[in-house]
Amino acid sequence: MKKIILAVVASAAALAGTSAYADDAGTGYIGAGVVGSKYEFNAPNAVSAENHSGYKAGGKIYGGYNIDQTWAVEGGYTDFGKKGYNYTAGGADGSVRSKAHSYYLAGKGTWPVNQQIALFGKLGAARNSNEVDTSGIAAVNGDKNKTALYAAVGAEYAVNNNVKVSLEYENYGKNDIDTGRKSGAVTAGLRYAF
Repeated sequence: MKKIILAVVASAAALAGTSAYADDAGTGYIGAGVVGSKYEFNAPNAVSAENHSGYKAGGKIYGGYNIDQTWAVEGGYTDFGKKGYNYTAGGADGSVRSKAHSYYLAGKGTWPVNQQIALFGKLGAARNSNEVDTSGIAAVNGDKNKTALYAAVGAEYAVNNNVKVSLEYENYGKNDIDTGRKSGAVTAGLRYAF
């Protein structure tokens, strides 16, 4: 994964040129997105008609300030939604329920490829919450809240000077409780600069 991130950043720097992104200096922006994340529930010797892993859609709102055409500061809130898993183990019923969300604050670097397309990377910190309720044999241990390293890479397309759409991979870091939402997510977003 580190090699992929470095390749994206190096490619962005090599392809950077002049663009409409120069107009972003000194502007703020707000945005919203749809987040897809993976869930996984592990219960030893569990039998279930349900799949113990899968994907869940959630939502994200965020805002930021463009210091200049390359650097910005961004913060946001991501709601990963709720997911559950029912099972039977040793003739006894059990269940696992997870509800997760995160807050993040990060620095953002943007490298224009052409007039409409730019690549970006973000690095900062996330405050993650992963609430897990269990019954049966799927007991979990650990703190539901944890601050972790946040990192993201992605690309955005400028529809016009104010509106941009983006696709990014975000890693919010791990929680102490490894049941439920995993650390990575894919986000499709739409933002408006003012």
